[in-house]
Amino acid sequence: MASSRSNNILVQQAKSALEQMKYEVAQELGIQIPQDGYYGNMATRDTGAIGGHITRRLIQIAEQQLSGGSNGNFRRM
Repeated sequence: MASSRSNNILVQQAKSALEQMKYEVAQELGIQIPQDGYYGNMATRDTGAIGGHITRRLIQIAEQQLSGGSNGNFRRM
C-alpha cells in the first residue's frame, strides 16, 4: 500500500505566508531555526511546538473568517 502525503500546499501564494508565520512563531517561542534549512539537529519538542502554535493560529484565523469577525489583525494569540 503506497502512502501519499496530504500536507501539500494547495494555494501556492500561501507558501510565503506560512514560511513567515513559521519564523514569527519560532521567534516568539525563542527557538532558533537553522539558517541552512536542515531541521535534523533541532529537538523534536521545538519543531512540534512551532507546528502546534502555527496550527492554533491558523484555526483562529479560520474561526474569525467564518464568524465574519475578520478585522485584519490575525496575530493575536
